[in-house]
Amino acid sequence: MTFRKPWASPLFPVSRRDFLITTAILLCAVGLCFILWLAGSTDGFAAPVFVLAVLLISRLTRGYLYGSISVILGVVFVNFIFTYPYWAIDFQNPGYPITFFTLLMISLITSTLTAQAKRQASLLAENEREKMRANLLRSVSHDIRTPLTSIVGSTSAVLENPGLSAQEQRALLENAREEAQWLIRVVENLLSITRMGDAQDRIAKEPEPAEEVLGAAAQKFRRRFPLVNVTVSAPEELLMVPMDPILIEQVLANLLENAAVHGGAANVSLVLEAEGDSARITVRDDGRGIPRRELDGLFDGRLKSRRSPDGDGKRNMGLGLSVCRAIVLAHGGTITAKNLAQGAEFSFRLPISAVEVLT
Repeated sequence: MTFRKPWASPLFPVSRRDFLITTAILLCAVGLCFILWLAGSTDGFAAPVFVLAVLLISRLTRGYLYGSISVILGVVFVNFIFTYPYWAIDFQNPGYPITFFTLLMISLITSTLTAQAKRQASLLAENEREKMRANLLRSVSHDIRTPLTSIVGSTSAVLENPGLSAQEQRALLENAREEAQWLIRVVENLLSITRMGDAQDRIAKEPEPAEEVLGAAAQKFRRRFPLVNVTVSAPEELLMVPMDPILIEQVLANLLENAAVHGGAANVSLVLEAEGDSARITVRDDGRGIPRRELDGLFDGRLKSRRSPDGDGKRNMGLGLSVCRAIVLAHGGTITAKNLAQGAEFSFRLPISAVEVLT
């Protein structure tokens, strides 16, 4: 049996962050009241200032603890320092109960509304994760059967027909290898989802040189698609971007593969740019582009399989793009796609700070 510590209650959580916020706002309120006092303001100016302070504290902190503390301290400050007789507690002051009641109700109402807003945000995030999982499972269950059947069929044909020519055996084995490689990439996407967990704060983000991550992804892509020309463009400054490099490399691998497999591109470019407080990574190709009917649901994992040139119909880019979106969102970024005059462009942004651009 486990016992919950009294200070671990979700209604009255203790947090250094919330303590610092409360202290800073109360000090600012006291300082502002002293300035108004020295400027010759009459009694009554302190109560509105501390009403605002309690409102901010209740909004920016969790639970009811720090809002309640700010109510008590606010009433003490107003009564003891900024209401005549100064530097004395006067419980007979007619404004005392009204001030206390007003501050208390503001604190309770604001804390309750804040808690409800956070709960609704949490529910929306959980619904989004469940939607992503459902789309992911639906895509995997639908797409994984065809390559498995093809692998079994190809290998069985080789084993059960010893009279096949060497050329026919090689064609069957190459097909089985291609299907196995595709399954490996599906598993890599599933592992990427597993690595992310259920929350953004579970992503192990460290400042990484973004150009090296792009270079590694391009090198692996060249080995898998030697006939597709891929170029990497980056600024002269070393751009350090907080990220999980394995996950971001998976995003790039999915986008590059989509350009080659679904877009039929002969040339693909990877472009890294610094835009304000974000790093923008763009994948451009000269392929067929994105069908207009698929643009709206491109990243939700619900795209149906499109027939590849060999007619197998197994290549579904919805799974890879839904994984890309999930990874980028978990990093606090955004991802978009659009058609060009020839080809398509996928672009995602990752947040950085100015100190992470090194010359």
